[in-house]
Amino acid sequence: MDRRNFLKTASGFALLAAGTATGISRVFAGTPSSPAKGNMPDGENMERRRLGALDVSAIGLGCLPMVGYYGGKYDKRDMIALIRRAYDRGVTFFDTAEVYGPYTSEEWVGEALAPFRDKVKIGTKFGFGVEEGRPTTLNSHPDHIRRAVEGSLKRLRTDHIDLLYQHRVDPAVPMEEVAGTVKDLMQEGKVLHWGLSEASARSIRWAHAVCPLSAVQSEYAIWWREPETKIFPTLEELGIGFVPYCPLGRAFLTGVINENNRFYEGDRRWNLPQFTPEALKHNMPLVALVRKWAERKGVTPAQFALVWMLSRKSWIAPIPGTTNPAHLDDLLGAGTVRLSAWEMEEFDREYAKIDLMGHRADPFTESQIDK
Repeated sequence: MDRRNFLKTASGFALLAAGTATGISRVFAGTPSSPAKGNMPDGENMERRRLGALDVSAIGLGCLPMVGYYGGKYDKRDMIALIRRAYDRGVTFFDTAEVYGPYTSEEWVGEALAPFRDKVKIGTKFGFGVEEGRPTTLNSHPDHIRRAVEGSLKRLRTDHIDLLYQHRVDPAVPMEEVAGTVKDLMQEGKVLHWGLSEASARSIRWAHAVCPLSAVQSEYAIWWREPETKIFPTLEELGIGFVPYCPLGRAFLTGVINENNRFYEGDRRWNLPQFTPEALKHNMPLVALVRKWAERKGVTPAQFALVWMLSRKSWIAPIPGTTNPAHLDDLLGAGTVRLSAWEMEEFDREYAKIDLMGHRADPFTESQIDK
């Protein structure tokens, strides 16, 4: 029995406890989470995509929720098993950052992927003052970048980072200095590819001119489509890939959240404008639209949210996150279904009739997003 088949058998039972009924897992718990019949990925059959010159699985795994970002506390062994389950299902693209925890996510990702490090791509990030004990303050000074990268390499148990992002553009540090520092790290072999997160088209061009970018990561989902007009033309022109985070709308698009849900401090959604009681009630027509199209395509709403995204551009590779093995299997079931061009147009016509309420970020988070 090869390693993949062994994991399918041996890890299945241990993973059942991983989806503790808190945070994202609690929100998903009320609905069927198994993937649509016939859509289950089978190891090596996962579609591959290119982010610049970087080859990755079409669907990656975001490893932020595992540290309790949406509430709850998760067992290290369960999360390591979940990451390995993703690899077993064909995922080769894993996303983390030093600030997630801080440090915890990188440590777990490093341990989980160590047995097959050369077969996967790890993306991590610098840009907050974690090394200086100020994890909410922007810091992309060259000396900080080097400290951050050395720390990430150690926690990830590797000698290179496949994709290193600047987590947020730092207005106090010229982009030329940031890109030049990363270029030096690439020449030293410590970084193979690099990217930006939540960057404007202007910053993307400045960075790319100094050291070519492979990817840009930003929030993007059916209900938050700003990147389409703000940066997609630039990415397409320069041949840069796009990595959407929160592609399920922080679980809203899965259909398991309704106007009666309330979120409290400790859950990232507690102060987001899209998750106020008024916004939740106002935005329910979008959930109905996603559900209708999911039924039409024979997939779950969560799968449809990813299918919609994967169908838009060939250079998009989303990184949904989860703490639950059944939900992971569901998400990866989106890998075999696509929308035709006319279906995309039809969906957009229906979508355009829906009036959405609420911004995606709280004021402090918004203040750190490059415009």
